[in-house]
Amino acid sequence: MLGNDAIARGLVESGCAIAASYPGTPASEILSSVVRWRNALALRLHAEWSVNEKVAFEIAYTGSLTGLRAAVSMKQVGLNVASDPLMSAAYMGVKGGFLVISADDPGPHSSQTEQDSRLMAMMAKIPVLDPSSPAHAMELVGLGYELSEAFEIPVMLRPTTRICHACQDILPGEIRPLSREADFRKFPDRWAATPKYRHVLHKELTQKLAAIAAWPRTAPVRVNPGTKAEKAVVASGIAAAHAQEILSESGLIDRVAFYRVVQPYPLHAEFIAHVLSSYEEILVLEETAGVIEMQMADRSRVRGKLSGTVPEAGELVPEIAERLIASFAGVAGGSVAPPAEGGGRRPTLCAGCPHRSSFYAIKKAAPKGIYPSDIGCYTLGLNLGGVDTVLCMGAAISQAAGFYQAYRLSGKQADIVATIGDSTFYHAGVPPLMDAVVQGARFVLVILDNSTTAMTGYQPTPGAGRGASGEPTTAVDMEGLVRACGVSYCKVGTPSRLPEFTALLKEALAASRAEGPAVVIAREPCVMDRAQAKRLPPRKHVYITEECNGCRYCTSQFECPALVYDEEGKRVEVDGLLCTGCGVCLHVCPIQAIKEQLPEGGSR
Repeated sequence: MLGNDAIARGLVESGCAIAASYPGTPASEILSSVVRWRNALALRLHAEWSVNEKVAFEIAYTGSLTGLRAAVSMKQVGLNVASDPLMSAAYMGVKGGFLVISADDPGPHSSQTEQDSRLMAMMAKIPVLDPSSPAHAMELVGLGYELSEAFEIPVMLRPTTRICHACQDILPGEIRPLSREADFRKFPDRWAATPKYRHVLHKELTQKLAAIAAWPRTAPVRVNPGTKAEKAVVASGIAAAHAQEILSESGLIDRVAFYRVVQPYPLHAEFIAHVLSSYEEILVLEETAGVIEMQMADRSRVRGKLSGTVPEAGELVPEIAERLIASFAGVAGGSVAPPAEGGGRRPTLCAGCPHRSSFYAIKKAAPKGIYPSDIGCYTLGLNLGGVDTVLCMGAAISQAAGFYQAYRLSGKQADIVATIGDSTFYHAGVPPLMDAVVQGARFVLVILDNSTTAMTGYQPTPGAGRGASGEPTTAVDMEGLVRACGVSYCKVGTPSRLPEFTALLKEALAASRAEGPAVVIAREPCVMDRAQAKRLPPRKHVYITEECNGCRYCTSQFECPALVYDEEGKRVEVDGLLCTGCGVCLHVCPIQAIKEQLPEGGSR
């Protein structure tokens, strides 16, 4: 199983009744796998892709108030979006078990940050479990539900990329359906607490944490109890898996005490007292922040991130862990250098991607414009010179408004063209668009509508008209939603029709200067989404004529992977294996050396 499959299996085996999520790597496959298990086993379970992580959290959490077991899954930056209900839910507690699965991305591999969700758990004052393998993650799902119901508290499960996307042989257990029915018991003092009563709930939460810090089921595990040692390694998560392997293979397992921490917060009080009184030196290995380390009362003998021994940023890959352990144990070793960063071809939009056409048209329509953008595969518009800023989900619209207001105050005017994906627009784009209308900001917003959440695995958007299992749902009318925000100019264009789409953008720019925010919906299906294959336009067969002078304009300004520069021939060629036949490049070559091969043998 993939780690995310194992987590999903743990959920269905433990009787999860409500699962909600918003897609985000490395967590995306969890809900998809829950749906597969549910359908295969005919389970009574509600699963949904919610419009954003906050909504997903609130739906799943409310299910737990009725006594059912529930779970919400997201990536670490998604937890930021859900932080408001997270903080309150910790105070109010739960009835049925409630898991908050926040997948962290040390590195980071596919995220804006490599923040540590365990710090958010500390701030919310909820316990967090740190799996060290896919099988361990599946085991901790069941333990997490036990912990949640024992103390009536949300519990965070915090896998990382190396857990979520690792594969391990796992024998599935039995499905244990819970004979529970939804039964919400009204208790306004708790579920709708006033600020005065929240103070009472906060004190109760503090008492819960003290009890959880003594709960034996989540106590740290001594892996080598027979070893007498003056030094100890304490590790959690994937770092614990690396450390155990390194200690075993080097023979240090017989010389250094090794503890695997399952619950990094709250760290067990007895364990803290034990290690501080038993060992002269303690090395703490954890990703990404020093959560375990900072809970050690006396850190004079603790070596970790806070002491500067362990790197504060990046993954604790095996090569780094090996060097740290060898140095700590005072032996030679760990001479293997970590893998070199970089190399290979830089990421780029897929061949035939409609977003490439959109960015090219934006640059043609507003060559001196400012281009705020957003989170999605279209962030790769950076390579095309069509993206100037990327902050967080929905910020493209807010930043476009901010640029307008800043330039207005300076008595200057700038063409501002913001880009945002359809899923991101539904997630976080509606409030800033309303604000821009109310505040009279003037810019063009291009909604890149490929009718899917492409970057994370083609999950449906609210406008797709289908749910998590492919079942038909009511589709949100994007144009109606845009107009309901107060936008008067809203038109739909097809990016692959490059001349027409460029003209539409110029028209939108003129409208924005006079009326306020103008919205262009760039609607064309993702070429990689098989579910939309029937919507793709007919394939065009393109070739490069002898007129090609090797200027590289098409490869540098349009950067389609199917257009390849031949260093030996000093000209561009078409890679037939990559070309999707979109034909947009026919409008790109400045000397028209790219032609279409017609079926009857001619060309144009």
